[in-house]
Amino acid sequence: MMFWIIIFLTFCLMEGVAWFTHKYVMHGFLWVLHKDHHTHENTGFLEKNDSFFLIFGLPGAFCTFFGSMFSNSIVLAIGLGITAYGLCYFLVHDVFIHRRLKWLRKANGWYFKGIRRAHKMHHKHRGKEDGECFGMLWVPLKYLKSAKSK
Repeated sequence: MMFWIIIFLTFCLMEGVAWFTHKYVMHGFLWVLHKDHHTHENTGFLEKNDSFFLIFGLPGAFCTFFGSMFSNSIVLAIGLGITAYGLCYFLVHDVFIHRRLKWLRKANGWYFKGIRRAHKMHHKHRGKEDGECFGMLWVPLKYLKSAKSK
């Protein structure tokens, strides 16, 4: 039971890690890697921003690997929680919002509309300053309420 609780808590904490990293790292000293995601300078399928997939994926992969190699269920659970969040982030951000793959095209509930509106507000800022909505799955209530009312 504790194994699943750790996975769930890690998953939830990753939203805070993603928010903090997005606001202070991606819109900070690693803006050089994130900039093309806002300005659309790169017209290919991959962006410099996609390098964050590796940056965020490594801790999950290491924890999953070492947790399973050394029979450490806590480290394994943390790795699985990080990896599960990464999968959800990919599905929501890259597939659902930016439509990089042709999946989830019919997901149109109020929660999904709220996510899309919040992310659109984030992308209205082309520069690294004055941004908003840095999270992914926990959307500010005003966007959920406006999506639910329509």
